[in-house]
Amino acid sequence: MNFPGFRDLHPLQEEEGAQGALELMWRLQEILAEVAGLHAVSLQPAAGSQGELTGLMLMRAYFTDRGEAETRRKVVIPDTAHGTNPASVTMAGYEVTHVQTDPRGNIDVDDLRTKVDAQTAGLMLTNPSTLGLFDENIEEIARIFHDAGALMYYDGANLNAVCGISRPGDMGFDIVHFNLHKTFSQPHGGGGPGGGPIAVRDRLEPFLPVPAVVRDGERFRYEYDRPKTIGKVRGFAGPFGVFVRSYAYIRSYGPRLREMSEVAVLNANYLLAQLKDAYELPFDRLCMHEFVLSARTLKRPEALMIEPTETEAKETLDDFVEAMLEIVRDASEHPELLKDAPHDRPVGRVDEVKAAKRAVVRYLFEDHPDLSADSDGARQLEAQKGA
Repeated sequence: MNFPGFRDLHPLQEEEGAQGALELMWRLQEILAEVAGLHAVSLQPAAGSQGELTGLMLMRAYFTDRGEAETRRKVVIPDTAHGTNPASVTMAGYEVTHVQTDPRGNIDVDDLRTKVDAQTAGLMLTNPSTLGLFDENIEEIARIFHDAGALMYYDGANLNAVCGISRPGDMGFDIVHFNLHKTFSQPHGGGGPGGGPIAVRDRLEPFLPVPAVVRDGERFRYEYDRPKTIGKVRGFAGPFGVFVRSYAYIRSYGPRLREMSEVAVLNANYLLAQLKDAYELPFDRLCMHEFVLSARTLKRPEALMIEPTETEAKETLDDFVEAMLEIVRDASEHPELLKDAPHDRPVGRVDEVKAAKRAVVRYLFEDHPDLSADSDGARQLEAQKGA
């Protein structure tokens, strides 16, 4: 990202002076389309949540174009969905329909069949789910929705569990969003901006946001002439710094990209095997990149989501296991230790209630020249402090 040709670009740089940037964006689109198993990609959405909303706007545009906007009012969401899913559905003007989870952690197909009808616009699903489980009935689920004329939306928040191994498009999904910042450069952390590109099946491509980045011979350019587009979803073409970082990350793996997912899955199952006897395991089956444990035997209710990602070394995983097992031992033998934890940090457990009731507030006049010591504002502050 520190290459001057990338770092010093202005968002309004003319196309001829930004050919390298446009080429990188076009190549990233091509890679993401292949990863998703779909036809076309837009890089515009600036985060996964905006990618969700963009995908639902594409869904609405598709059904409007077919004259079905008024009848297709419902979007189905499993009870294990990310919290942003129902929020995005509501913002897009759809009604949320919840579907239950079966005893193995899959969507309950019998319950699903009662929820899908001619009013259904689509399904929002993370696969693997927030439980870290790959839905064993995904092909049947796709048939149910497609037979009803509805669309399948893939929340790509957990894509690093299957990337290079299986493709959402092959599972039957029509719309996919990526979390570039999470999956392809800084898994679950690192700060900075995000990116939420959207991939779609060919019949949805006409509705993608503009401008589209296209290749024209040996030249790359923006294309605006798309009559059915939903328009812009952000001011410029996307968070370019994230594109550079993610493109470099993907190219560093090259044809070995699936190793990223394989290691994420291996790390998660290693931790699961080490901890499942000490904590309650709601779904006793192989997980993907993350898993859920319950600490209800220690405190009710209590849930633990554990996601090591592909970036952790075995030594770090072993240290984590030992810490988790020590917590269980302390809870059983010395529970008072847990009440005062943490014990080895500069700041101990914060008493948030006391902090709210007895806040210590300091106001330095030298930091605010408009509040001189003899100003009305200063006198009011002094009076409040005295009170």
